[in-house]
Order: sequence, then C-alpha cells, then structure tokens
Amino acid sequence: MKPNNFAMRDWHLEHVEKVILRYMKGISPDASSFEKRNFKKYSTITSCSKQIEYDIKHGVTAQEVADLMNKIRSDASYSEVRQNQEAIHRLDELERQLNSPKKLGW
Repeated sequence: MKPNNFAMRDWHLEHVEKVILRYMKGISPDASSFEKRNFKKYSTITSCSKQIEYDIKHGVTAQEVADLMNKIRSDASYSEVRQNQEAIHRLDELERQLNSPKKLGW
C-alpha cells in the first residue's frame, strides 16, 4: 500500500479556487468595516499568491493552478465573475505574479 503524502490535496485545490475567486470579485461597495479590514488583510495580490504557493507546497501542482485559471476564463459556470472587466485584469495580474521568478530574501 502506497502512503498518501498529500492527504488534503483536494481541500487545497478547492482553497486555490476560493482564493482566486475572492481576489477576482474584489470587495462590495457596501462592505462593513470588518469586511474591508479582512479584505485588506487577506485579499491582496501578495496575500493571494502566498496562499496559493502554500497550497502548491501541500500537493497542488502548478499545472493544476494554471488549468483552474484557464477554466475560470472559459467555463460557463464562472461567466458571472468574468462580466466585470476589472476581475479579468485581476486574474491576469495574479497569473503574472505566480509565474514571475521568486526573489530570495537574502
């Protein structure tokens, strides 16, 4: 029997989807101060890329993330999110952030 090194891989893949969609949608204009504070803390491009990189370390492949982004761009179930032109711009920005070479913190 082969051990499962990434037991929560499916959860991490779902988490990547939720992070991308939350970043794409942005914040509603009538958000409370609590929602604004949480959005500022957890839904910036840096925070989203860090969360996705964390999920990649826990079993999600970079190819699966790329496939998910392509699915968001083309699948009919995400058409409501794609209606906003800023959301598409945010998705492009996030994709560039994830594909850019990482700097070492020396």
